[in-house]
Amino acid sequence: MKGRALVAWNLRRLRTAQRVSQERLAADAGVDRAYISEIEREEGNATVDLLDRLADVLDVPLAEFFAQPPPGSKRAATLPKGRRPAK
Repeated sequence: MKGRALVAWNLRRLRTAQRVSQERLAADAGVDRAYISEIEREEGNATVDLLDRLADVLDVPLAEFFAQPPPGSKRAATLPKGRRPAK
């Protein structure tokens, strides 16, 4: 897996595992939500400084963004849409 795809895979994996929305992650990291989406879709190219901030917000080591997924792993599912839980 190439670098950009690896970062995208792991960012989404880490974010969804903690049930953090793109909007919340972006706000806490000081970037636009659309940029988080671009990174997760392999369209954005995150700087090391941004990866540092994202790692801090997610409370993980920077190296987590470069972890190789186990063979046969499936991409993390998205979180439910919307800002509030359904009633």
